[in-house]
Amino acid sequence: MHPDLERIALISDVHGNLTALEAVLADIDARGITRIFNLGDYVGKGPRGREVVDICRERCEVNILGNWDDFLPNPDRTFDNDAMRWWLAQLGDGHGEWLRGLPFSHDFLMSGRRVRLFHASSTSVHRRVRFDHDEEEFLGMFANTPATGDGPVPTVVGYGDTHDAYYEVDRERRTLFNTGSVGNSMDDPTPVYVIMEGVYGSAEPAPFSLQFVRVPYDVEAELAVARAMGLPEYAGYEAEIRDGIYRRDAEKGEPVAYHRKSRVAVG
Repeated sequence: MHPDLERIALISDVHGNLTALEAVLADIDARGITRIFNLGDYVGKGPRGREVVDICRERCEVNILGNWDDFLPNPDRTFDNDAMRWWLAQLGDGHGEWLRGLPFSHDFLMSGRRVRLFHASSTSVHRRVRFDHDEEEFLGMFANTPATGDGPVPTVVGYGDTHDAYYEVDRERRTLFNTGSVGNSMDDPTPVYVIMEGVYGSAEPAPFSLQFVRVPYDVEAELAVARAMGLPEYAGYEAEIRDGIYRRDAEKGEPVAYHRKSRVAVG
């Protein structure tokens, strides 16, 4: 192993699923990885957003804003949805301000590559880029925008949001990857995170790798907690974390696969 190589664990979309987060953190600890970057969406969907926020504030060196983190605790927004009000009430004192104050993106060097991490897209936490994007969307993920700020454009971009892990490169050696979701993974509901390995902070070319890790956990224990706490939209949560079926599809009686199209090759 290269003497200067370092590993960073990238997690995203925990969504209040404390049981899954604890399993993933245990796996990260067992590998001796101490640096954890979180790409957002700590709350909503699952029952224990408060606990997830507290743990991520303590354990994660970098925490990034997600779409749920932006809209759920928005003081200027009023919800007429009982589920939204329930998830909001689970947050502790100061959690809303902390979540909404998180940075949009995080840039750093790794083995001569310029890495940028954000939650959903280069323009907004509320704009979704799926795995079956076109070339224009691919290139847009590497662009500087008012949200990311100016500076050297990245050659590696990692994001979350879609709960759908994948990896893609083009002939210009640009690399785009999605971390998938720790707490709400689709199709395969097993929590997934990414290990990035390289020489951290170095502008010189060196070995660089990305590894996707699936971590089994006690789904039934998480569902038992959700029932005991009176989680709203419980049936949707169960469909997602037990079977990997998006709750809106489950409600329609259409348990179709989350992947609806073949992935588009770029380059």
